[in-house]
Amino acid sequence: MPARVVGVLLDVDDTLVDTRAAFAHAIDAVARVHLRALPHERYGEVLALWRADPHGHYRAYTRGEVTAHEQRAARAEELQAAFGGAPLGADGYAAWNDLFWGTFEASWRAFDDAADAVRDLLAAGVRVGAVTNAPVEQQTRKLARAGLADLVPVLVGVDTLGFGKPDPRVFVEGCRRLGTDPAGTAYVGDELDVDARAARAAGLVGVWLDRPGTRRGGPHLESAAVARADGIPIVEGLAELGGALGL
Repeated sequence: MPARVVGVLLDVDDTLVDTRAAFAHAIDAVARVHLRALPHERYGEVLALWRADPHGHYRAYTRGEVTAHEQRAARAEELQAAFGGAPLGADGYAAWNDLFWGTFEASWRAFDDAADAVRDLLAAGVRVGAVTNAPVEQQTRKLARAGLADLVPVLVGVDTLGFGKPDPRVFVEGCRRLGTDPAGTAYVGDELDVDARAARAAGLVGVWLDRPGTRRGGPHLESAAVARADGIPIVEGLAELGGALGL
C-alpha cells in the first residue's frame, strides 16, 4: 500500500450499480416469453448461467474479438439450449434482445452504499473516476439513472482503447485521465481476477469488492485465500473502502 492513495478508480457493474439485480429482472422477462415451459422457480438457474458465462463470450468481447451483439446473441442461444427453449435465430434474437435490454436498462439502480462512499472519498480529497468493461456512453447513462453521474465520471470504457480489462493499458489510461500516478491509485471491482489482480499487475492498488452472496460462479476466480496471498485488500461493501485504503 502506498503512503497515500490520491485516486480511486471504480468498476461500474456490480460495484457501483446492482447489475446482478437488473439482470435478474431481465432474465425473468425473457424466460417468461422464450422459456415458457420452465418453472419460475428455476429462473435463478438461468440467471446463474448468464452471469457465469462459462464459455467466456463477454470476455472475448472485452478483448475485441467479437461485438457486443455477437456475444449477447451467443449467450441467449446458450440459455435457450440449456433450459429447453427453441433456437432463437436472427428474428427471435431481435425480439429477445428488445425485451431483455429494455427490462435491464429500466432496472439500473445504485447500491445503497455507493453514493455515500464516493462522497466520502471526494471529501477526503481523493480523485474518483470509473473504468469499465462496457461502452462509455452506456455506462454514463447507467450512472445517470443510478444517480451517480455527477459523482463518478466514466473515464475509460471497453470502446476507449478497443479492448478492456484485464489489459494493463486500460488501468494506466484510467490513471492518466484521472491525473494520478498508478502507484497512488486504487482500483475497486467485484471480480478478483479481471479487477483487483489485474489492477495490481498494472501497478495500482487492487481492491476486491466481495459483497456477500453475489459471486458469479463459473470460471471466475473468487478466492479470498488467493487475494490475501497477493496482498489484495478485500472489502464486503463500499463503506469499508476508506478504512481499507487508510483514508
